[in-house]
Amino acid sequence: MLPIVKGFIAFLLFTLNVIFWGIFVIILSPFRAIPFIKKFILFLATSWIQVNVLIFKKIIKSDVQIIGLDSIKLSQNSSYLITCNHQSWVDIFFLQMIFLRRVPFLRFFLKKELIWVPILGLCWQALDFPFMKRYSKDDIKKRPSLAGKDLETTRKFCEKFKDIPISVVNFAEGTRFTKKKHLEKGSPFQNLLSPKAGGLSFVLGTLGQYIDQILDVTIIYKGDQFTFLSFMQGKIEQVSIYIKAIDVKSELIGDYQKDPEYKKNMQFFLNEVWSQKDKIIQSHIF
Repeated sequence: MLPIVKGFIAFLLFTLNVIFWGIFVIILSPFRAIPFIKKFILFLATSWIQVNVLIFKKIIKSDVQIIGLDSIKLSQNSSYLITCNHQSWVDIFFLQMIFLRRVPFLRFFLKKELIWVPILGLCWQALDFPFMKRYSKDDIKKRPSLAGKDLETTRKFCEKFKDIPISVVNFAEGTRFTKKKHLEKGSPFQNLLSPKAGGLSFVLGTLGQYIDQILDVTIIYKGDQFTFLSFMQGKIEQVSIYIKAIDVKSELIGDYQKDPEYKKNMQFFLNEVWSQKDKIIQSHIF
């Protein structure tokens, strides 16, 4: 099948899938405070992801190698903090695919502007995805009260899930990797941007005693075409995904804003995790 034909069919099916499940989620959204409705919305969202995976397997058919998953005992009744390198929107699809029905439904931190995406924005809101508004240094300088607003959003989000199993995804690099950003930011890693420990630390500080494990995921695409368009056209021929479980020890829980020693230790911890990721990517040969 020609890539352009495959891409058109995949796009059409993904779009119809969004509309079909999304409409039901949006209709039920005003009643999501009712426990039964909330569970049913999660069932609809999980079914939505399941059909996306089916479309991928039947139409797109990229070769996906998953390393390390079988050695980790996962449960939908446990809570996880998932950290992953970030290169493309496609990362989210593969995270949803590999953890589908293995862990609680994944939640991502989203840019506030994404709430306006047709259908999806309302669905993310119905599913309690946290929307983050990032402020520039100039904005904060003009209005100091804006400092820490994203961390406050994180705290409010975490408070909702103290008694409910959850999987929180944190892209610690804060943005998608490109060679240009890598050069401009002067990253010490060969294949990654420098990770930011704030978001991950704040989730651990709020939910740490409820998080069963940190799941460290490294996604490696063959070649340099890994946009969503190239994904739908089947141009991502091979994907390797490495997964490692990290126990949540007491030293990983603290106050990132008020404890300088904890902040320093968390930055060191995350840089060590990223160093190992970098070695995996660098040594990987397709």
